[in-house]
Amino acid sequence: MADKGKLARYHRRRDFSKTAEPEGGSGGRSAGGPPSYVVQIHDARSMHFDFRLEADGVLKSFAVPKGPSKDPQDKRFATPTEDHPLAYRDFEGVIPQGEYGGGTVIVWDEGTYRNATSDRDGHEVPLAEALHQGHASFRLDGRKLHGGYALTRIRSAGEGEREAWLLVKEADEQAAPAGTPDPRRARSARTGRTLGQVAAAARSGGERG
Repeated sequence: MADKGKLARYHRRRDFSKTAEPEGGSGGRSAGGPPSYVVQIHDARSMHFDFRLEADGVLKSFAVPKGPSKDPQDKRFATPTEDHPLAYRDFEGVIPQGEYGGGTVIVWDEGTYRNATSDRDGHEVPLAEALHQGHASFRLDGRKLHGGYALTRIRSAGEGEREAWLLVKEADEQAAPAGTPDPRRARSARTGRTLGQVAAAARSGGERG
């Protein structure tokens, strides 16, 4: 399990007596194997995609307003958010209104990735370190996204400004002239449901996650 300190900001923002979001844990998955990633669509105050990569026992997370694209010409703006527990890769449901991030969440894509970040000598740079340095390359093997991608910091945090990053598809054999689907029509990789269907199920049956 990740050091509690890594999730301190995540815990401070949530009341787990009201939200079904996980407090921690791995989601019941065994250790070993390639690291995972997940892309969730979050219909909160503003609609966005959450792009999360497993590293150092947590999910390194970025809010991507327009979502990942398969087109290398698309440079997707991304903002880092707090680390999330590994179990969050399984979360799909409704965060109650009035709580942090209140709104509906679906798992749009999920899978594993391979770190492709290296230093000048060709040695692999651990993903968490690469992100700290401001650039990480990786290859996704998911249900919807495949091939090389990169996250690059274009602005450091400053007075009154948050960090700014770009998420860009590599021009490889997996690239395609296709952007990102309409999030309101997109379907969960887990259940095939749309955001609207998940929200409707919560209203009719009290489902939260």
